[in-house]
Amino acid sequence: MTHYIRIENGEVKDVWDTPPAEGVGNNGWVNAIEIRHPSNPHRQGYRAHRYDLTTDPVQIIWDTYDFTVDERKGTMRMHAQTEFITEMNLQRNDAMAHDPAKLLALKEAIAPRVAAIDAATTHDELDALL
Repeated sequence: MTHYIRIENGEVKDVWDTPPAEGVGNNGWVNAIEIRHPSNPHRQGYRAHRYDLTTDPVQIIWDTYDFTVDERKGTMRMHAQTEFITEMNLQRNDAMAHDPAKLLALKEAIAPRVAAIDAATTHDELDALL
């Protein structure tokens, strides 16, 4: 996708995805493109973007970073517990819906998955749980 960046005194002041009324080349407006390096799903994320003002068009660059095993485990634990947490919140907000047996069954159902996540020590072991 093409973007339009307004540069003033060597600093990015505006970033638009529609052409500026003044047109590119006027009032500091230049063309820009996004550069997103491929990421490894579940193992990498994108950092905040940066600009390379020395290129034409200007590049909006999204660098990747590696998730640690512990970061992934936290996210996977959270996803594994979503159904339980949703049901718990429903019951907490509606006294007539209180069903301790249902909560216990959900807790017992997710326990093996959470234990497997906790036991994992590598990305490959976590990938096997997906």
